[in-house]
Amino acid sequence: MKGSILRLRATKLSLILITVVCTTFLLWGWDKSPFLVSLLPKSQSLKLSPDIFIGSPMKNISAVPKKDADNLPYFAKNETSDKHEGYDKRSKRGDRYGNYAILFLLSKLCYLYEDGENSKEKLWDASVPVNSVNTSSVVTGKKKGTVSYHVKNQTCDFSKGNWIADDNRPFYSGGRCLQWLSEMWACRLTDRTDFSFEKFRWQPKDCEMEEFSGKKFLRRMRNKTLAFIGDSLGRQQYQSLMCMVSGGRLSNDVIDVGKEYGLVKARGAIRPDGWAHRFTRTNTTILFYWSACLCDLQPVNPSDKNSEVAMHLDRPPSFLSCYLDKFDVIVLNTGHHWNKGKFDGNHWVMHVGGVPNPNKNVAEAKNFTVHSIVKWVDSQLLQHPKLRVFYRSLSPRHFFNGDWNSGGTCDNINPLSKGKEVLKEESGDPVAASAVKGTNVKYLDITALSELRDEGHISRYTIKPRQASGQDCLHWCLPGIPDAWNEILFGQLSALGRF
Repeated sequence: MKGSILRLRATKLSLILITVVCTTFLLWGWDKSPFLVSLLPKSQSLKLSPDIFIGSPMKNISAVPKKDADNLPYFAKNETSDKHEGYDKRSKRGDRYGNYAILFLLSKLCYLYEDGENSKEKLWDASVPVNSVNTSSVVTGKKKGTVSYHVKNQTCDFSKGNWIADDNRPFYSGGRCLQWLSEMWACRLTDRTDFSFEKFRWQPKDCEMEEFSGKKFLRRMRNKTLAFIGDSLGRQQYQSLMCMVSGGRLSNDVIDVGKEYGLVKARGAIRPDGWAHRFTRTNTTILFYWSACLCDLQPVNPSDKNSEVAMHLDRPPSFLSCYLDKFDVIVLNTGHHWNKGKFDGNHWVMHVGGVPNPNKNVAEAKNFTVHSIVKWVDSQLLQHPKLRVFYRSLSPRHFFNGDWNSGGTCDNINPLSKGKEVLKEESGDPVAASAVKGTNVKYLDITALSELRDEGHISRYTIKPRQASGQDCLHWCLPGIPDAWNEILFGQLSALGRF
């Protein structure tokens, strides 16, 4: 045993010596020949109508759902191209040259060393409980270069913890990540002047969450696909992750693969039903598909463009059932489109068992659908043992003194004015918590921790003048709160083992 420890220490010492020698050589070489830069590598189910309710999981279907824009009031009107007119593609060129070459090569040495240290990470364990993860033997890292360590015999509930000030946030620039980030959500491009909300990270109470790294994420997601399927808040999480992984820098290594998933803009549509991009160096695909209600939508009369749309509450979105075999990680969400105004505006009519449902209670319909989609996905995991599915809880709204259409506002700019700590046992989204209980669908519970961050919404800040007078107290500024959701997602995946 003692001999093994001595050999391990000798090996580490050798690595340190090699690093020192290489560093010396690089410093000397750089001073003599800057050409070295050229060597860098590029509840329960709710019964809507007992006589027609089909209790089996959602059915597979092949029909393509109706194209339906995410038409939240006035917010969508401000969306334009993802490229900002003042954005200069050459502005980041200097980051790739000069003295950063040496730092880049040194980081590669550390990267390789870290890869060796973490090579024994365990595989995913499908038997881990849904709402918590046992983090014994999970390798995590302290900030600012301290040594990695093991968290022993702890159960980590990522939804409990504190918001902590952190000058290492954000992970990307909201004024530069315009290859992925919609202008209307890039608050750095608006007339907002206070951005203190960007400088916080979420710290779980019972464990250290592994620090997010774009390189680490891509390495672990090599040859894999992550799909966000949900509403515009799911789209925000998708855009956030694209910026986090890329560091917000314009990249030529990322290609548009939307056609592989039928995600192309239809004639007359405001936008496509989603986006899919692939990081070619690791063959990692990240995509988003717009499904506001997480159920199958089909026109009652396909030949009539003004036809009512059947919401098949007991069927998954056809996109999900069609491409399920291609996904390795799925993040689902729904919530804010479940109201009478959205139903009337989109001409949605609830169906169960293939026929109109007489129960028109929207809240019960949402409850039933969330349980149905979770139950259906859970039933697919036996045939897809490597698939990991997360259901993300509801993103909170912060309209004060009214709603979006009645003068509601969210003008607070002081971070954590509502508190910084979440310790309560129950979830802030009881419908979602009930749906995932007893299944192998993991729970991404972000409701309570996001509830504390009302200063992080788009609010009244815009690039272009709004035609309507309301404030956006539903969507978030990016960088912002959805970045923490992705950190927690990464932390949960990391705690489960190599992914």
